[in-house]
Amino acid sequence: MSEILPCGTEEERETAVARAAEVVADGECVVLPTDTVYGIGCDAFSAPGVQGLLGAKGRTREMPPPVLIARPEVMEALADQVSEDARALAEAFWPGALTLVCWAQPSLGWDLGETHGTVALRVPDDAAARAVLERVGPMAVSSANRTGMPAARTAQAAQDMLQDRVPLYLDDGPRPVEEPAEDARDTASTIVDCTGETPVVLRHGAIPLQRLREVVPAVHGGGLDDAAAQATSQRPSASAGDGRAHEDGATGGAGTAAAASSARDCEERAKQNGVEPTGAVAAGLAGSAVRTGRPAPVNGDAEEGDETSDEELITAMVWDGPSQDARPVDQVRDRNHRHEPRWGGTSALSTADAERLVADGTQDPQA
Repeated sequence: MSEILPCGTEEERETAVARAAEVVADGECVVLPTDTVYGIGCDAFSAPGVQGLLGAKGRTREMPPPVLIARPEVMEALADQVSEDARALAEAFWPGALTLVCWAQPSLGWDLGETHGTVALRVPDDAAARAVLERVGPMAVSSANRTGMPAARTAQAAQDMLQDRVPLYLDDGPRPVEEPAEDARDTASTIVDCTGETPVVLRHGAIPLQRLREVVPAVHGGGLDDAAAQATSQRPSASAGDGRAHEDGATGGAGTAAAASSARDCEERAKQNGVEPTGAVAAGLAGSAVRTGRPAPVNGDAEEGDETSDEELITAMVWDGPSQDARPVDQVRDRNHRHEPRWGGTSALSTADAERLVADGTQDPQA
């Protein structure tokens, strides 16, 4: 039977954090508040925990969760070849609603799923979440909901969806606590791909593009130009009434036309699958299609205002399929086909090894 523990006061928080540390140490998941929505999290280095997280949500290994950390300094231990642009963005916006996709340290003994050698990192601007992270360490965290359902804004809503799949829920009131800025596209975190020479916005969220460019002027806005993004953002969503889109002030011409066409195709295929895509999802996946040459994926898992769209967009962007000549941004990745994901010439954890880890909890075979 799952339990809900309040953490509104210092005393309640200490009790809740101590209990959460016990649960996570046992390889299980907890639901905790963040500055955006409630998240389901586990020890990032626990393969059974990650498998439990994905199972509770109804996800597969192809959609690995982001990793939350307590302090910006932890990024250097988890990410490799961190660019100066990534450091500048982290210094300016962490803690906060900014997710940075970086190359992962190849020596780390973790298995988050099919990450293709990357990791999405964020420092949440939430006292309760950071208290848990300080006690537990880096945590794999995704929005606390079942696939196809809205992201939980309260602990009770999370429990209604996840039920006994998660033994412990920490309750610190509704999320988000504060309304996003007027020029923000969403309450969810803004996602920036920092694995290449140019930082690229994968999803426009609580931190607007203009604020990112005030820190790093070279940040690329994504798949659509500013005019197209503004028009898309003004189109109301059928499911929630808020229009959102990726914007791009650095591309134009054929790339922009291709992105717009891909967005239309994305929307049509979404409707065929019974999904009414929002501007953000359609534009984001269209931008991914232009940059990677991969058709924009659309399925019934699209979740309005849900941080699980992080996994969809991140997965689309780091996919290592064949490169294409026509794309506005080249992240200088090696996209040659391989039977298993690799990074920097070093083999990542294989699926077979991961299955053995999940099955018997033995130590990392590469350690």
